[in-house]
Amino acid sequence: MNYMLPVSYAWGNFSVLAVGIWAIVQRDSLDAITMFLTGLLLTVLTDIIHISIFYPSNDYLSDAKRFSVGMAIFSLLLKPVSCYLVYRMYRERGGEYTLNIGVTSAGRDSSSYEPIDQPEAPPQWPSSSKAAQPPY
Repeated sequence: MNYMLPVSYAWGNFSVLAVGIWAIVQRDSLDAITMFLTGLLLTVLTDIIHISIFYPSNDYLSDAKRFSVGMAIFSLLLKPVSCYLVYRMYRERGGEYTLNIGVTSAGRDSSSYEPIDQPEAPPQWPSSSKAAQPPY
């Protein structure tokens, strides 16, 4: 049988499918969903490379190969939607994408952080927002 795309195309997509099944079954694992999202993003790039390199010329394009190419392109077009849905699952499971370049960083706001191991020191001066109570 003469295949249009190489075996690496099938191996890449089937391995990502296996990791996706693992990520769905293992609901509490953040690593599984991260690996699935990374694999999906990587297969978008490799699918573009495979389709662009191994696309046959019109002389050798039979109906079966035309259908095969159409399904490969359709799969490639659906992968960004799949990546978005998997990213939402990643966020639901508690994942947080943080980017630290050095100058700017995205993450949680640390101003609402309260350490629980140290008691809070009472203020030295009374708060100005509270009105003074009249003496009795």
